[in-house]
Amino acid sequence: MFGFFKKAKSAKELDRIIAEITMNMQNNYKDAAQSAFKELEQRFNEMAESGELSEAQKSEYSVKIASFKERLKAYSHKDQKPYWTK
Repeated sequence: MFGFFKKAKSAKELDRIIAEITMNMQNNYKDAAQSAFKELEQRFNEMAESGELSEAQKSEYSVKIASFKERLKAYSHKDQKPYWTK
């Protein structure tokens, strides 16, 4: 009867992780952003497999995940070169 509350809760959790990734990227916390992205992918996959997400939510979040995956591809401190080695 109140299944829509369950779906809203799961979407809020994914939105919280997305906000965390965005905040970490804005503050240049590269390792934290990568860690939060891994958490987002894991939770999305778990929720999608268990049926907690509707088809519309699955497509919406898969687009967001693909966008973050592209933006975070080479986003880490280990890829930075010190200015004195140029």
